[in-house]
Amino acid sequence: MQSDFHMHTNFSTDAFTSPQAMIEEAIRKGLRRICITDHMDKDYSEEGTQFVFCPEQYFSVMKELQEKYSSEIDVRIGVEMGLQPDLKMFIKDYVSQYTFDFIIGSVHLIDGKDPHFQVENLGTTKKIYQRGFEQILECVEQNMDFDVLGHMDYVVRYGKEEPYSYQEYKDVIDQILYSLISQGKGIELNTAGLKYGLTFAHPHPQILKRYKELGGEIITIGSDAHEPQYIAYQFDRMKEILAWCGFKYYTEFKGRKPIFIQVG
Repeated sequence: MQSDFHMHTNFSTDAFTSPQAMIEEAIRKGLRRICITDHMDKDYSEEGTQFVFCPEQYFSVMKELQEKYSSEIDVRIGVEMGLQPDLKMFIKDYVSQYTFDFIIGSVHLIDGKDPHFQVENLGTTKKIYQRGFEQILECVEQNMDFDVLGHMDYVVRYGKEEPYSYQEYKDVIDQILYSLISQGKGIELNTAGLKYGLTFAHPHPQILKRYKELGGEIITIGSDAHEPQYIAYQFDRMKEILAWCGFKYYTEFKGRKPIFIQVG
């Protein structure tokens, strides 16, 4: 893999490393292209925390770094938009104002609660998983303005019951995948699941394979790194996963247009 299209800097509330340090580590690891995708999670209020940043400052810093490192690495500017059912118009207006290369749409909250902090308040494990997928479907079916759905089974990091299977939640997962494909949207292969101790990257390979079976083609690769050491985390395993799922290409974005890269 030559690119990492999901990483965070200190523009994200939960990350503390400068964009420059993240870029320099990506260069050291031999990546050719990266996309920094800091959190814009409006109305996220767990523990009084807001996951927002100043986009004007963000673009000013990122464009300067793009130029500075242009001979060593192609730095693209993205954002991870937090999806909630009532944010369609906010996301549309926000995205229209800025020239992002790539937009990840991610659901971090289930009925307003982040399972990272409140898993014990969300019910049984299976109920949490089911409701998590239902919340994603509610957002995806609104055709919100994003390019790729992030870490589709994010909720299973915190369910304490692993492994789980695509078959258990097949009906709602298939609805999500059909909707994404019909809108020309993709999904990401996010290696943070491995960092969190799961036996698989997000989403489960059964979901990736099903996406491909249904006609899905757009799949980005991202580490979800919040620290330099996790950039391109376990990317050496991604070729095998993609092959098992039937993908011959992975995807990068520039100017919000997909670019297909042969898996080599």
